[in-house]
Amino acid sequence: MSKNSNLTSAKRAKNDEFYTQFADIQKEMNAYLEFDPDVFRDKTILLPCDDPEWSNFTLFFAQNFESFGIKKLISTSYVKSAQLKANEFNPSDLESSSDHYDPVKSANQGKIFTLTKDVTRDGKIDIDDLEWAYLEGDGDFRSEELLALRAEADLIITNPPFSLFREFVAWLSEANKKFIVVGSMNAITYKEIFPLIKENKLWLGVNPVKEFLQPNGSVKKFGNILWYTNLDHGRRHQPIDLMTTADNLRYSKRLTKRLKGKDSYEMYTNYNAIEVPYVDAIPSDHEGVMGVPITFLSKYCPDQFEILGMCENEDLYSLKTRIYAKEDCKHAYFAKFGRKGTYDLNASGVLLQDGLLEKVYQRILIKHRSQNQ
Repeated sequence: MSKNSNLTSAKRAKNDEFYTQFADIQKEMNAYLEFDPDVFRDKTILLPCDDPEWSNFTLFFAQNFESFGIKKLISTSYVKSAQLKANEFNPSDLESSSDHYDPVKSANQGKIFTLTKDVTRDGKIDIDDLEWAYLEGDGDFRSEELLALRAEADLIITNPPFSLFREFVAWLSEANKKFIVVGSMNAITYKEIFPLIKENKLWLGVNPVKEFLQPNGSVKKFGNILWYTNLDHGRRHQPIDLMTTADNLRYSKRLTKRLKGKDSYEMYTNYNAIEVPYVDAIPSDHEGVMGVPITFLSKYCPDQFEILGMCENEDLYSLKTRIYAKEDCKHAYFAKFGRKGTYDLNASGVLLQDGLLEKVYQRILIKHRSQNQ
């Protein structure tokens, strides 16, 4: 059995971590390779936040090291202090069987795995040629050690902690690094993330990630996990097929049902924009601003549309035409629910429907790119 076989089979007892599955990594990376066959060639790839002994990221890139033409692979782990305090630490077979295994270091220090050469001298460079050592610290991506590795890397790929997603993207951006990372769809609306999307410094990857493997071997399903990247791919340049306003109103049953007999799209009361409740209902002939669901970004083609901003509370993009007073919000709540409360009308786009002020879900404000050319 391979000395690193535990990379594919080891499981841990705790159930608080989620590992990206090999098939999902392969499918996403293939999309970039189809667009640019040399996307990984001669690159130093860093996999932080990765727990190399269990990670499919490490397995995938080690397995494809030669075929992708990778220059160097670096993968690091993070030692969780809460786990250590609970005495839940258990070294893997790979670690404990190594000549330089140190139980004290293993319990307090992260590890670094590197792949650069044919260590086993079997004529190929693959997962059996991974070399590992202890980091000086715990492997936190904000540490000086990881900052040095970030500087060395050409491309950073990982599934970072969702709770630290804002900070991790800032860590990537401040170093101007190319990256492919996993994150929640909710991150689209973060005020630290959306400006990067608006400025075409970050966009969505190609495929959703619907399932994660947990350390105990079970599968956890999610419905809102995506890839975020600043690497180009083919899907990003495929325009959305659109119909005219008239055809949308004639043929879209969902849209006509939503409009309740109206013969035109509704206008927001607080933005000079029409409400487009479904991505497939974006009209091809509307010359103004349109509010579309955040799922639009999974089909967004920057050659076709310009992103102007987002419906949000602070008017960060100076697009609001009306800011509701507190009394307006209280009156709207009472009219809608029949009791005292506050309906935050400034948090999103607002429609006037059957005499009531109704907030819509989060909307991105766009217009056709051709209108500005």
